[in-house]
Amino acid sequence: MSTFLIAAGSFVGFIVAYRTYGRWLARSIFNLDASAEVPSRQLQDDVDFVPSKRSLVFGHHFTSIAGTGPIVGPAIAVFWGWLPALLWVIFGSIFIGAVHDFGALVVSLRNRGQTVGEIAGRLISPRTKLLFLITLFFALTIVLAIFGLVIAAIFMKYPESVLGVWISLPLAVFVGIVSRKNPGALIWAAVGSLMVVYASIYVGAYHLPITLTVPNPIVVWTVILLTYCAIASVLPVWLLLQPRDFINSQQLFIALGLLVLGLTAASFTGTANLFESTPAVAAKMPAGAPPIWPFLFITIACGAISGFHCLVSSGTSSKQLANEDDAQMIGYGSMLLEGALAVVVILACCAGLGMGKFEKQVAEIGQVATAAAYQPVLDADLNPVRGRQAWRSHYSVDRSWESFRLGDKVGAFVEGGANFLSAIYIPRTLGVGIIAVLVACFAATTLDSATRLQRYVVQELAMTTGLKPLTNKYAATLVAVALGGLIAMIPNANGDIGKGGMLLWPLFGATNQLLAGLAFMVTAFYLWRRGKPVWFIVLPMILMMVMPAWAMSWQLFNAETGWIWSASNHMLLLSIGIVTLSLQFWMAIEAILLWPSVRGVLEEALPPLPPKKTTKLEPAFESSGGQR
Repeated sequence: MSTFLIAAGSFVGFIVAYRTYGRWLARSIFNLDASAEVPSRQLQDDVDFVPSKRSLVFGHHFTSIAGTGPIVGPAIAVFWGWLPALLWVIFGSIFIGAVHDFGALVVSLRNRGQTVGEIAGRLISPRTKLLFLITLFFALTIVLAIFGLVIAAIFMKYPESVLGVWISLPLAVFVGIVSRKNPGALIWAAVGSLMVVYASIYVGAYHLPITLTVPNPIVVWTVILLTYCAIASVLPVWLLLQPRDFINSQQLFIALGLLVLGLTAASFTGTANLFESTPAVAAKMPAGAPPIWPFLFITIACGAISGFHCLVSSGTSSKQLANEDDAQMIGYGSMLLEGALAVVVILACCAGLGMGKFEKQVAEIGQVATAAAYQPVLDADLNPVRGRQAWRSHYSVDRSWESFRLGDKVGAFVEGGANFLSAIYIPRTLGVGIIAVLVACFAATTLDSATRLQRYVVQELAMTTGLKPLTNKYAATLVAVALGGLIAMIPNANGDIGKGGMLLWPLFGATNQLLAGLAFMVTAFYLWRRGKPVWFIVLPMILMMVMPAWAMSWQLFNAETGWIWSASNHMLLLSIGIVTLSLQFWMAIEAILLWPSVRGVLEEALPPLPPKKTTKLEPAFESSGGQR
C-alpha cells in the first residue's frame, strides 16, 4: 500500500496546487488577460510564430521540458534514498519549478516572444543581456552534446526501441500536414499514428531490434541524431515539432496511466513495497559520491526545477500560444505533470526494481512453485531482503562513484517500469520496449528543441555583436549543431571517441540550475518594475543561485574526493566551470546594484511593430478567442 499511497498523495497535492497557488499567480500576480494580443498573432510567420490550440502547445511544451530530465535525475538521486528525492520533487515542482516556468512564459509573452536572455537587456542592462546570452550558449551546447549521447546509449542498450522512435517522425509529418489542411482531423490522425507507434514497439521488441554493427555505434548514432536535429530545427513548427510533440505527449499519458495502474496493482498485491525495497535515507554512500547538500538540488533538475525550461517557455512556447489565458496550463501545469512523472520514476527505481529481483531470486531458490505458495514467502520476510538487494544491484555502495554509469540509471527506470507493467499482465519484454521508446522519444524531443533554441541564441548573439552572417537561421543552426557535435566527439581519458557528453556531464546539473536562478532574476525585475510582490520569486531565486554555485565550486576545488578539475584531463571542465561561475557572479552584481533604483520604473518600451501584411493563410491550429 505504501507505494500507492505515496503516488496518490503526490498527485492530489499537484492538483490542489494548480487550483490554488497556480490560480493565485495567474490572477493576482501576472493578471492573465484573454483579450491581450500575443506574439503568435503579432508576428505570425507560420514557421516559428504560429497561433496554436492549447492542447498542441501543451504537448510541445511538456515533451520539450521533460525529455529524459525527470527520468535521469531522480534515477540517480535515489542512491541517497527515496525520501529526499521525493520531497524535493513535490515541493520543488509546486513552489519553485512551476513558478519559474510560468514566469518565464508570461514575461516572454509580453515581450513579443523574446527569450529571457534578450529580455534581460531591457529589464536589467544591455551588458547583462550579452552575459546571459553567452551563458545560454554554453548551457545549450552542453545539452546538445549530452542528450545526443543519451539517446545513442538508449539505442545501444535497448535496440528494440529504435524502430518505434524513428517511425514516429514520418508519422508526425503526416499528422502535421493533415491537421494543417483540416484542423478537425488532428485527433483521429494522432490516434492512428499512436497505434502505429505501439505496433512498431511490438515489432521492435519481438521481431526487429535494430543494432548498428559498426566499430563505434555511439558516434554514428550521434551524427545521425544531430543531422536530424539540424533539419527539424528549421522546419515550420506545425510540420514536425507540434505534431510530434503532441503524439509524444499522448504516448506519455498512456504510459503514465499504465505505470500508475501497474504500481497500484503491485502495491495492493504486496509485490511492490517502497518502504521494504529501498532505504528512505541511505546510510552508506559510494566512495567519492558528492554530498546530498547541495547536490540533491542539481541532480534532480527536471522534475523539480530546471533552467532549460525557461528557454522552452520563452524560446518556442511563447511564440505558439494563441491566448494569454492558456499560460497557466502551459507554464504551471506542465511542470506539475513533470513532477508527477518524476514521482513515478522514483517509485519505479525503488519499489519497481524490488519486484523483479524478488520474483527472480525466489524462483531461483525454488521456494515458490505455485501462486498459493507466494504469500507464505512474503510472510517469511524474504521480500524486504530480496527487494533491497535489487536496488543495491543498481546503486551498489561497494563501487566508486565514478563507476556509476548513466545508462545504468536510465535502465533502472526502464526495468522498474517494466516490472510495474508486468503487474497488469503486460509481458515484460513488451514493457521494456514501451518504456525505452518513451525515454528515447522524450530525449529526442529535448534534443531537437534545444537545437532550435540554440539557433535563436546564436542569432541573438550575432545581432548583439554585429556578426551579420550568423543572423541567418541556416548558418546559426549549422554552428549550433557543429559545435555540439564536436564537443560530443571529444575522446575520454582512454581515447574513446564520442565521450565528450559524459565528460561534460558533471557540468550539466550546476550550469542548468544556475540558469534557473538567472531566469528568476529576470522575472523578479519584471514584477519589481511594476510594483508587484516578489517575495515568492526572490526566495527560490536565491536558492537556485546559491546551491548550483556551491555545487560547482565544490566540484572545481574540492580535494577530498578526487574530483579536482584542475587535473590535465579536466581542463575543459575547469575552463567552462570558471567562466560560468564568473558570468553568474557578474550578472548578480549588475542586478544588485540596479535593484534599489527601479522599483515602479518601467523598462524601455519595445519599438513599434511595422504594419501587418495581409495574408491568405489562416492561422494553424488556432484556438478560439478568450475561451479557457
